[in-house]
Amino acid sequence: MSGAPDWARDGADWPNRQHSRFVQAGGVRWHVQVMGHGPVLLLLHGTGAATHSWRDLAPLLARRFTVVAPDLPGHGFSSLPSGPGLSLPGMAAAVAALLGALQLAPALAAGHSAGAAVLTRMALDGTIAPRSLIALNGALLPLEGAAGHLFSPLARLLVGFAAVPALLAWVAADPAVVDRVLDGTGSRLDARGRALYARLLRRPRHIGATLGMMANWQLERLARQLPKLPVPLLLVVGALDRTVPPGEARRVQAMVPGARRLALPGLGHLAHEERPAAVAALIEAEFPAHGTADCAA
Repeated sequence: MSGAPDWARDGADWPNRQHSRFVQAGGVRWHVQVMGHGPVLLLLHGTGAATHSWRDLAPLLARRFTVVAPDLPGHGFSSLPSGPGLSLPGMAAAVAALLGALQLAPALAAGHSAGAAVLTRMALDGTIAPRSLIALNGALLPLEGAAGHLFSPLARLLVGFAAVPALLAWVAADPAVVDRVLDGTGSRLDARGRALYARLLRRPRHIGATLGMMANWQLERLARQLPKLPVPLLLVVGALDRTVPPGEARRVQAMVPGARRLALPGLGHLAHEERPAAVAALIEAEFPAHGTADCAA
């Protein structure tokens, strides 16, 4: 697919560019950022995002951890995978291959939205064994009701038309469209954050990967296996999240023995971009993990 983000042009002022490298692993040419020293902390962004999502959070965490943050397959500056590479098992296997190539094993893992599902799949598969898994507004359960029946089939239909990503990228050239998409998350980003999302949303390859991920995203098996999750789970919930209903965290907490839930009042789906210092503090507190069943911050 043409229209991929160009590192020389789109990445010229990319956040934390000095920590970027490109690694071949698992059938993907990865863009990954590695920074800091200490225990390894793996960060996985959500659908439609990239490493810019951690632009302010990663440097804070790098004061204590070796932070590893890749662009997921097809997103940002990472190449598109072949076959089932945009499915949940495919992405989990690809990230495991990347960690193998880097020769790094995460002591902690934090994922935003769909990134949390990838980490959960990896923990269930035994490819990572972190001391704690932090789900930042994690999307761990299938959509309910009519949306659940229409979401994946509609995405599969759209991704089947080669012109759709280019059309959506053209629509995203209007700043008002990007603003509506971001405001729909319940978060309020600064101008820099909005500009970086707009940059990616105007690239058809990035849009195509986002649609492909949606089309292949099946969470039923993951949901059934959640009670067997072998690592401690912390659910961080933005109270104003309009993308993943905050009530989902309560459902997941009831399914996973020992899971904890922490609420972030006044923040939306992109809480880690709105309040990076607050999110850094709660991640740091997980090494070693501690807390109560329900917390409020």
